[in-house]
Amino acid sequence: MDKIVALCKRRGFIFQSSEIYGGLNGFWDYGPLGVELKRNVKEAWWRDMITNHDEFSTPAGAPSPFSMVGLDCSLIMHPQVWKCSGHYDLFHDMMSDCRETKRRFRFDQIRGRWIHVERDSRGQHNYYIMTDADTPEGGLEDTVVRACKFFDVRRKDAEGAFTWQSPGMVGISPQDDLSKVLVPGASTPGTLTPPREFNLMFKTTIGALGGAEDAAFLRPETAQGMFVNFKGLKQIYQSI
Repeated sequence: MDKIVALCKRRGFIFQSSEIYGGLNGFWDYGPLGVELKRNVKEAWWRDMITNHDEFSTPAGAPSPFSMVGLDCSLIMHPQVWKCSGHYDLFHDMMSDCRETKRRFRFDQIRGRWIHVERDSRGQHNYYIMTDADTPEGGLEDTVVRACKFFDVRRKDAEGAFTWQSPGMVGISPQDDLSKVLVPGASTPGTLTPPREFNLMFKTTIGALGGAEDAAFLRPETAQGMFVNFKGLKQIYQSI
């Protein structure tokens, strides 16, 4: 991925937003070639789905012929839309933070292995060694390396120094003892916070003097605009 991003930046497809001021993580600007690529993809999709759609024939699997029309909706919609769709109450991830490294992890994607140590000066015998490796094989090797470093054990002596509780990578649950979890990059266990709900929608405020009652969210998906305008579109086409 790093090579692809570097290539796209060199060729003028994308640039990180506000890069000259350090950049804004998760936001990108389209360069000259990126703009053309985006326009071509959009126009190809529009021709295939809208312009070339035959509204007089019945596609395979469809109950009857149907029309395809365009609709461009506002990015900000009434908060009640997101409550009715379930996004407000359900569109969130359980996240945990590391107090030492300041890294944030999605709790259901945490992977590692429980390890049992016979003799430990800390008074605890079971620890959970987290890994951020991309593959299960890499995770197995990474947890061994981290355990050896943490317990100050030579790699060749690892087999006799401690015992792994599981043969492969396993997750953790909120009921597990988080004080025994060693986060990648942390020097001591117990730096991981309990999981908390993080809503994934982008929150903003309507109006220059808007307060909490004026909170709104940027549209997290395109389908909602179609749903809330369906009645109006249906009335228009029934009257033609």
